[in-house]
Parts: sequence; structure tokens; C-alpha cells
Amino acid sequence: MSKRHWDNAPICARRLTEEFMRLKRGSVTRRHFLGITGLGLAAAALAGRPGFASPALAGRDLGSAMALATWPNYHDPMSFEAFTAATGVAIEVSVFGSNEAFLEELRSGTAAWDLFVPTNYTISTYAGLGLIDPLDLSQVPNFDPATQNTRFTNEGIVDGKTYALPKNWGTTGIAVNSDKIGTRVTSWKQFFELAATEADGRAMVHDYQLTTIGNALVALGFSFNSVKPEELAKAEDLLVGVKPHLYAIDSDYQPAMRATDAWMTMCWTNDGAQLNRDMPEIEFTLGTDGGEIWSDFYAIPASATNKPAGYALLDFLMDPQNAVREHVANGAPATDSRVVALLPAEITGNRIVYPDEAALTPLEFGAAVTLTDPARAEVMARFKAA
Repeated sequence: MSKRHWDNAPICARRLTEEFMRLKRGSVTRRHFLGITGLGLAAAALAGRPGFASPALAGRDLGSAMALATWPNYHDPMSFEAFTAATGVAIEVSVFGSNEAFLEELRSGTAAWDLFVPTNYTISTYAGLGLIDPLDLSQVPNFDPATQNTRFTNEGIVDGKTYALPKNWGTTGIAVNSDKIGTRVTSWKQFFELAATEADGRAMVHDYQLTTIGNALVALGFSFNSVKPEELAKAEDLLVGVKPHLYAIDSDYQPAMRATDAWMTMCWTNDGAQLNRDMPEIEFTLGTDGGEIWSDFYAIPASATNKPAGYALLDFLMDPQNAVREHVANGAPATDSRVVALLPAEITGNRIVYPDEAALTPLEFGAAVTLTDPARAEVMARFKAA
């Protein structure tokens, strides 16, 4: 194959991943990455593409900047560069580690976002409090409800109105550095036992009550979503007892796992896929005793100051050609069959990303009540203060 033909050929997902990792290591420039992956050309094409500059956005002032609130390690930065190149709108990204933090900022009026990424179980609460807008789907022509897997997307609809569009779905499992921990971890019960023994001083839990309390409940044989006082009291005892043995309470655990300062952590699908891709000794598993299955969405806050740009970015990210790059870099599974069809078998066949149904069966979607339940909030506060 000649160099000219190679450079002009559509890039496959495997090579896109390789080039992305070369960029992260600093062995290639951003200009090289944009050129070799086609993102630079894509941005130029999008600037004049009718499907992106849709009639819904024609003549609307998108401004020069917008704000996105999201989760750690959750996007391909090149997506944002392509959007900015196509629209002239710079994206300011804020990273949060819990849905409670999103809710607190929205309620206090300090949230200055034009788009954010809430989890499935929170959307009905945001809608009920008037904190997010019902979406005008005429402004998102790239979204097709017929291609969505409704198992993961229905919670974006509240009282017949669409308040959020799906980003991706995933699970909350356990990441373990097998070079450091010899025991094969298969349950949340084992996770907490090892945190105080073989992984003493090297384990991490989320700074996020849903998963930290939820997985402690599961380890004790209770529901991930329990709000029963007697069950929460036992989960609190477990968490307070293990706290002196923890390396950290932090939802941004990738740096510590990569540096091998931490050897075991609660871990979301996308982080598990990224860590295992770069460090195969870091294995990801789902608890056989239960845990969480989730889906994340995009929503526009009612308080957003640049809603036209929020809609523009939302529509950009709903384009399967853009979404597939997000999924390759991010590692989380797609809800959109158009995107799944573009992914190679090495990704759709990856059991971290797309686990089989037997592994998913014990898992629970988060329940809306857990977001605002005062007892769970108090348990988390006491655990962190202990």
C-alpha cells in the first residue's frame, strides 16, 4: 500500500485508537492526529454541511463559547476541537464526580453550563424541579429514536416529554491490578474484604454515594438502592470500618491506578476499558453479587445562557460519525444501533464494554429516590468525615 493511499483511506477503529494513544503519550502532534484520523477534514466539512448547520440552527447566533459539565475521562478532546473548528464555538469543560454535585450546583443557581451529562435515575428529579428543559427535537436532527435501545434510554422521557438524549450506557464494576493482587476478585463482598487485607492502603471507592453506599449494601446482601435505615446502618459500619485501609475516596481514580499507587478501585465501564487497553494487567469484573447498570444522557439546564450552542453540540454528538469516535476513545457501550454498526468486532466483542446478559442480570439501575434521600446523604457524609 502506498503512503498516499494509506493517508487517504478511511481510518479503522483500531488505528484510531492507536493514534489516540500515541497522541496521549506525546509521540505525535495534534496536527498529525487530526490529519491522520480525518478529524481535521471532518471539521472543515462540517462547517458547511447542511445536516450540521441545519435549518433549525440557521441564522442563530451560537456565540463564541459554551460550557459543558461532565464526568472524568469521558470524552475524546478531538471531538471538541472538531466542533470548535466547525462552528467557532469554544467549549469550556467542567468535570464532576457525582450526580449530587450536579444537583447542588443546579439548585443553588451556580451552574453555568449549556449542556451536561446526568445519569438515568436523576432525570425525573431534575425535570420535576424545573432544572432542565424539555428538548426541542427539531433542533437535533441527527438524533433518531428508532435506532436507540430503549432498555437504556427511556428514562430520558418524563411525563411524555423528552428531557435528555442518551450518551452511552455502562456498568459499575471492580478494577484490579492482577500484578499486585493475586486473589481473583469476583464480588463486592470480596472487594471490601481485600480492601482491608491484601489491598490494604491501595483500594479506592467513589466520592459518590450511589455507588459507594450501593456497593457496600450489595456486599452485605441488600439491594443497591436500599434506603432502609437498618440496612444503611450496616453499610455505614462496613464503610467506616474499611476507611482506614483505603488509599482514597475519589471518583477520578485512573491516575492512581495508572501510577500503581492504587491497586483496586470501584470502576465505571469506560474507565475499565481504558485502563485495561493501556495496562492489560488491570482487569475489570462485575460483581456476581450485584451492583449497578447505568445510562448517561445529555440535557440542557433551564438556566443555560447559550442554549443555541448547547443544541448545536448536542446535535453534533448525536451524529453517528462523531459518536463512534467518542466511543472508541471513551470505551463505554453505545445505545444507538447506527453507532454499534460502525464499531469493529474487537470493541463490540470486548466483554468489559459489552458484557453478556448473565453478567448483567444481577445488576440494578439506580433508583430516583437515592438522589435526594437524606439518610444516604448522611451516611456518606459521616463516612467521609470518619
